[in-house]
Order: sequence, then C-alpha cells, then structure tokens
Amino acid sequence: MAPQLRVDVDRVKAQTLHVPVDQVFGTLATYFGSTYIEQFNKFGRVFQVYAQADAPFRLRPRDIDNLQVRNQKGEMIPLGTLVNITPAAGPPLISLYNLYPSASVLGLPATGFSSGDALRLMDENAAKTLPPGAAAEWTAMSYQEKVVGNQMYLVFAMALLLVYLVLAGQYESWYMPLSVVLSVPLALVGPVLVLTLLQIDNNLYTQIGIILLMALSAKNAILIVEVARVGRVEEGHGIIEAAISAARARFRPIVMTSFAFILGVAPLVIATGAGASARKSIGITVFSGMIASTCLTVLFVPSLFVIVQRFEEWRAARKRPRIAPAG
Repeated sequence: MAPQLRVDVDRVKAQTLHVPVDQVFGTLATYFGSTYIEQFNKFGRVFQVYAQADAPFRLRPRDIDNLQVRNQKGEMIPLGTLVNITPAAGPPLISLYNLYPSASVLGLPATGFSSGDALRLMDENAAKTLPPGAAAEWTAMSYQEKVVGNQMYLVFAMALLLVYLVLAGQYESWYMPLSVVLSVPLALVGPVLVLTLLQIDNNLYTQIGIILLMALSAKNAILIVEVARVGRVEEGHGIIEAAISAARARFRPIVMTSFAFILGVAPLVIATGAGASARKSIGITVFSGMIASTCLTVLFVPSLFVIVQRFEEWRAARKRPRIAPAG
C-alpha cells in the first residue's frame, strides 16, 4: 500500500454555488496533472502546449485551497470551499486486463527449454495454485504464440506447397519440382545441429528463420535443376551428364550468392544489446542453414534430379500407346 490523498467534492455546496462538478474535476486534473492545448511550429520544429500549475504551486495538499474554478455566472470560486482532503492508503498502481484487476508476471524459459514448454508449465501451475475466481491469461508475444499454436507446422506445409506449385507451373511438370522440394530438408541439418549444440530453444524467431531458410535453400536447388532440365529436355544430353554439367555450371553462382547472404546475416549471430536474443535466433538459424544448404545442395540435388527425371520419363513411356506389330 502507498500513502494517498482522498479528495471529496461537496456536491451540494457546488450546486449551491452554481459550479458544475465536472468543472471541479477538470480544474484539478489541469492544475495538478496537465491538459493538452495545442501545438505550434517554430524554428522548424513542432512544440506542444500543455496547461499545468507551476511546480511551486502544486507541491502541498493545501495548495488546492489557492486554486479557483469559474461557476456558471462567471464568478471565480476557491476550490478549497468545495473539496475536502483526507489522508488515505491504496495501491500505487492498479493494472487492468480485459477490465479485470490483474498482476503482471514476467519470465523466460530456462536453458534447454522452448517457449512452448514454459507456457505449458505456467498454465499447469496457474491451474493448481490460483484461488477460486482467479485466472491466468497471456498477452503480447506469448498470447500470439498460444493463438497460433501448432499452426506453424501448417505454415511450413503451405510454404512448401507454394514452392511446389510455382515450380510445377514453371517446369510444366508435376514431378520435376520434387527434386527441389526434397532438397529443402538438407538446409535444416545445420540449424538442428547448431541449435541443439548451443541449447537454443525453438522459439518464434527460429521458426521465422526456418521459413526464410526454406526459400533460400529452394533457390539454390532451382539453380541446378533449371540448367539440368534444359540440358536434358532441350539439348538432349543424358540424365547423369546433364546433372553433372548443371552442378559444375552452377557451383560458382551458388557459392557466391550463398556466402554473400551468410556474411550479410553474420552481424545477427553476434548481436548484443536490447533484442539481441531475437536477432541471434534468426541469425544463427539462417547462418547455419545456409552453410549446410551450400555444402549439401551441390552434392545431393543432382542425384535427386536424376531420380526424379528417370521416374518422370518412365511414367511418360508407360503412357505412350503401344503399336501392335504388323501381320
């Protein structure tokens, strides 16, 4: 509890003196608090104007007696004749959440535990320890995480589906995009190993980094598959020959673009100061994922292209009509 002053307005006397009650409260709020008036421009800057009693005239409770309020007849009435001031005690701050009195609890998950684990544990403790009539609710980012829940897995699936459909339209094939989509998990090898080793939890920022990583790793695979498909379909090279030629031709562009991005996110990995934890989660995820994608894409994507291309040609051969022999 904190010491306070209780100000009671004598409403009968205020009505007798023709002073509206809201005028009394407004005068107290203006003199002892502040009231925004307007703003003006000067010296190329914008200044705001507030009405407030000067500091020496609002330091003591008896300073209220020196303030005056105008009644409906235009007369100035001292506030001391309309209000009574008594000492009281009360909470220093009353915080509300959804119009209910509330208390804020801030916490962070321990090392090695995700934010989902912390949310679940807090819900279990609240259900066991809170008295009847009390409840717990989440706010800010924790609330968003609870609302989203397992929808993040749906987001991952929709991201892969979007990549697949766009490539299916580009290649005019339902099979060839699989050589790109199947290469995306290769990029996740880096974040899984590094985040597990550093004991970084799978938080919201990590998941955002994974979605970004899916697009970047698909880009590296597209560079190889596009050239290999042109070599096989348009130039008539063998499947293995087209895959090897594409890997050789695209090795330098993949390394150059990937390491340019890796060096670009390096400051996020070593971030410090306010919000460093969020930046590190995204930076480490993308940094390690792009290294894994760069090293593994050139090795595995040509093999995936060979498998998918052979399967597609085998399916196409089965659908061709067979010509019966003459006679």
